[in-house]
Amino acid sequence: MAFTYKMVQIPPTILVKGSIQQGTEAAEYLESVVNQHAAEGWEFFRIDSVGVQTQPGCLASLFGHGPAEVTYYVITFRMAS
Repeated sequence: MAFTYKMVQIPPTILVKGSIQQGTEAAEYLESVVNQHAAEGWEFFRIDSVGVQTQPGCLASLFGHGPAEVTYYVITFRMAS
């Protein structure tokens, strides 16, 4: 069976006010994203982290700055083609 894949980048951190934090925010956020795409026919497949490294420019290098590293998170959905 062949699949078509769709990747959706999600924030690495979910911002919640301390007074309303319940401890289930991450699950609720992911559930809403997955359900939104499921309504469009996409099946949840997995979540991956992807590291991206950016090399400093000339001026930043002169001041001793090294590469900046950021981790992004991506939800992968699939649909039978």
